[in-house]
Amino acid sequence: MINISVLKTNLFLASKSPRRKQLLEEMGYCFEIVNTDVEEIYPEHLTPIQVVEYLSQLKLTPINFAAYPENALFISCDTIVVLEDLILGKPATEAEAIGMLRRLSGKTHQVISGITIASLNQKITEHNITEVTFKKLSEEEIQYYITNYQPYDKAGAYGIQEWIGLIGVTAINGCFYNVMGLPTPLLREMLFRIST
Repeated sequence: MINISVLKTNLFLASKSPRRKQLLEEMGYCFEIVNTDVEEIYPEHLTPIQVVEYLSQLKLTPINFAAYPENALFISCDTIVVLEDLILGKPATEAEAIGMLRRLSGKTHQVISGITIASLNQKITEHNITEVTFKKLSEEEIQYYITNYQPYDKAGAYGIQEWIGLIGVTAINGCFYNVMGLPTPLLREMLFRIST
């Protein structure tokens, strides 16, 4: 059963991601989208976990909390792919996307998400880690996926729910939905915590 206090809360999702919107809808929550454009730049000394937590908080900085209802809650999330301590962001070009999938091919990497939930008077931030293993991808498979799915809005140049995940992912250790960009069990627990 969904927490009644959350149902009575005005929920706002600070994200343009269609996948996060879809997942939050499927969780049964009613919410509005808030567009908060920020330049996703972070201090170089941060660890990957610190990066996602920092960026998830950064995404809420343009919001004037006082302009919203007193019971408004804002959700933001940032997701990165990490391979051997190297952060793979969103590819800007086809060459970058191909390079990222070549790196991930045949290896296990981490997908790390940071979630921040904030209101006028409180804020909590958590993170979630999932390990994903790819089989050895052929050059033809990589090129087919990039050409047909153009994953330029996805960290690590792939979406696990797409063709590449169906044919290429051999193991997952952790939350599947975290790899899609929103660790839903963690989010639900955080919503319970902040609204009670």
